[in-house]
Amino acid sequence: MVGVLVSERIGQFFVETHAGRDRLEFTEYGAGDAWVVLLPGELLPRRMQQPLARTLAAGGLHVLTLDLLGHGRSDRPADPQAYSVTAFAEQVVALLDHVGAPQAVVGGPSLGANIALEVAAIAPSRVRGLLLEAPILDNGVEAGILTFGPLLLTARFLPLAVSALRRATRPVPRGVVPFWAGIALDACDQRPAAVAALVHGLFFGRAAPSALERRRIRVPALVVGHPWDPMRPYADAEMLAGELPDATLVRARTALEWRLRPGRLDEAALDLATRAWHAPRRRRRAGS
Repeated sequence: MVGVLVSERIGQFFVETHAGRDRLEFTEYGAGDAWVVLLPGELLPRRMQQPLARTLAAGGLHVLTLDLLGHGRSDRPADPQAYSVTAFAEQVVALLDHVGAPQAVVGGPSLGANIALEVAAIAPSRVRGLLLEAPILDNGVEAGILTFGPLLLTARFLPLAVSALRRATRPVPRGVVPFWAGIALDACDQRPAAVAALVHGLFFGRAAPSALERRRIRVPALVVGHPWDPMRPYADAEMLAGELPDATLVRARTALEWRLRPGRLDEAALDLATRAWHAPRRRRRAGS
């Protein structure tokens, strides 16, 4: 599929929260009725999913990439109550409503994987399959606190440091640096009050569906685990694959395999999404 061209369109929609009306931005790749929604990792823009989105669209899927609230080019309110995994999952459902997609395969890395699980928990009829890379569950809690706790404290009590990093990195033209260097620069484009609110909201909200809820998710799922990744330990991916009734577990060769050598995992994702759309949709039994 190398060299296959697919259409790309940028769109926006609005969500209502207790604090007001917020704008979210997304990119649409390809066409058709076999929808896929790709989410970014924490603090990263939707552009990180551009390579995979193009691959899936070239394979005949209709792909959306979304900047969640507080990410990328979407609005960034400075209110901790605006941010939670459940709120992000509701934004995915709102995106599906906006484009008129009854169902989609939903996925992403890290935070994106947790949100995809939450979509399957709160709106099971909207999820056709799951692409879950390096979820953060029981075994990754301590490392997550050690990683994002200092960011929260810095944004709250040393906001000039966050602003200085933004001012230093924002002028760098993204077109003159390698793709993933540009994504890293985008991740540095943070506003202190907004990033503090986002991390605060994630710390004190629900991180993922419970193990009982996860066992009730009966759609095809690809679970990709990272080796030697303390914040997103392989043990969490292995545990999740054992809980989901229709999961395929793949061990990445390195934590950066899907970024630097994506061919093998791209193929696995395309196979899963295609299988999810060609398989009959299972009906949920009463009481399940």
